[in-house]
Amino acid sequence: MATPIAGFRFSAVSAGIRKDGRVDVALAVAERPVVAAGRVTRNLVKAAPILVAEDRLRAGSLRGVLVNAGCANACTGEAGLEAARRSTAAVASALGAAPGEIVPASTGVIGALLPADRIVDRAGELVGLLSPTGIDDFARAICTTDRWPKVAEAPLEGPSGRASLLGIAKGAGMIHPDLGPPQATMLAFLFTDAIVERTMLDSLLGAVTERTFNACTVDGDTSTNDFVLLLASGASGVRVPPASLVVGLDAVCGSLARSMVRDGEGANHAVDIVVRGLASAGEANQLAQTVATSLLVKTALFGQDANWGRLLAAAGRAGVYFDPNAASVAIAGVEVARAGVAVGAEAEAEAQRRMSAETFTVELRLGSGPGHATVVTSDLGHGYVDVNATYRS
Repeated sequence: MATPIAGFRFSAVSAGIRKDGRVDVALAVAERPVVAAGRVTRNLVKAAPILVAEDRLRAGSLRGVLVNAGCANACTGEAGLEAARRSTAAVASALGAAPGEIVPASTGVIGALLPADRIVDRAGELVGLLSPTGIDDFARAICTTDRWPKVAEAPLEGPSGRASLLGIAKGAGMIHPDLGPPQATMLAFLFTDAIVERTMLDSLLGAVTERTFNACTVDGDTSTNDFVLLLASGASGVRVPPASLVVGLDAVCGSLARSMVRDGEGANHAVDIVVRGLASAGEANQLAQTVATSLLVKTALFGQDANWGRLLAAAGRAGVYFDPNAASVAIAGVEVARAGVAVGAEAEAEAQRRMSAETFTVELRLGSGPGHATVVTSDLGHGYVDVNATYRS
């Protein structure tokens, strides 16, 4: 059970949005307007809740977030925007908040209009059930194809004491976040009781998002609904320095991102693709992303096949220069290629044996430059096709 966090309450109800009748609407609110920062998908096709949230985030202060599962409310035009506004307005009214103080978030099937009336009808109950201990209910309610809810916590050390950071996320498929500043889906909601200025909160969230959520992938598909929200209540009375907040955010966001990859639809492995020796970090990230999203690489990971040739072939089409004759590849700590050629059958057999682990590392050393990057990916097997071929039917 997650630890309550000062200044926040959580709840969840079933509004009949999911086909299977599971709990499908969740609410997280602060006792008063609090400092807020967020990042939304850079996909040009943005869902209605993203457009509404993006607009409301500009104020820099919110009361909370209303989340529904079972319907993405994406590609629904003006009707979708109105549905997002109506549902959040109903919750805000029951809470005694201004309509713009609640942001919406949705996950589910694209192209289906959110049945706002079902949320409006349950708004009073949703607010009435709010509790500091409702975190786990909230986490379960936002899941779609997830095999488990995703919650992470970290302490934040300040000069006058300790504050807390809580993260709740969902995601297993359509995971290749490309989150930028306000401008089956990944949703992540972060809550801290620390005192933090909005400018610092926004800046740190952007940096941490790049090296955690934006550095993970399941299938290479960036959702229309990806959203990360960070709220700071200040209820602990502890002012946290930037360094402490960065450590906490890295730990919580990194844990949530890795959990989403491990939960990749049908996945058995979460694998760190580590690239070293390139001219810059940007080039290393570009190459690591290419390898991490290669279908041939991901199916080899599923088959526990130490097929290092697929790794180098993917690296070679990334649009980044390196000398293939200086390349080395290690799988699960075993060097299987050196100076661009095979080490030998014995090394590959040992690497293959180690690939049965749930997590391991694939490392490509491609030169002597300072540029390095890590992207977390999953394997891709029959389970992914089984889930996604019948997602709507």
